[in-house]
Formats: sequence, C-alpha cells, structure tokens
Amino acid sequence: MLEGKAVIGDTDMLQTMQQDALDIAANALDFFDVIEATGIAQFIKKEFDTTYGPGWQCIVGTDFGSFVTHSSGCFIYFCIGSLAILLFKGSSVPESEPNHILHVKA
Repeated sequence: MLEGKAVIGDTDMLQTMQQDALDIAANALDFFDVIEATGIAQFIKKEFDTTYGPGWQCIVGTDFGSFVTHSSGCFIYFCIGSLAILLFKGSSVPESEPNHILHVKA
C-alpha cells in the first residue's frame, strides 16, 4: 500500500460515498503495486459498479488531464501520496450541467 493519507481535492459525493471511495482505493493499493494504475482503476470501478450501479469511470495515475460530465453527487478526485484518483459516474446531460476539468502532474 502507498503510504500517506488520502487528500480530497474536489467532490460532490455524500460523505458515506466519499468514505467508500477512499476505503476501496486503500484496498486496491493492498492488492496492486502503485505502478499498476490500470489494475487499481479497474478494481475501484468494479467495486463502485457493484455497490452503486453500473456506469462508473475511474482514472488513476500521476500525470493525466480530464474534462468530464458527471451525474450529480457522483464525482470525487483525491490523492494518496503522489497517486491521483478520479472516480465519477458518467452522464449525457447538456454542457450546462456539472463538469470538472482536471490536470494532474505529480
């Protein structure tokens, strides 16, 4: 597991869902080495799909940019050490709905 406390950068999730995201990410880091970003992302996505219904997307890494439209209440961006994790449930709503632009470079 990567040492360090999770630091939430941005979210609109309920507190309980946020805690689930942090706990699941910690579990993923128990199974995968920090350089296995795809495995970590797949683990987190599958857990959220199972718990909160299908349609979740997860991006993990130290250098990525994103521009996403997400369902309300279904977005979190956080870091554990130098590893950034973006988790959201996609949405096909018009551009006037919540969007998040992120660029991560660690």
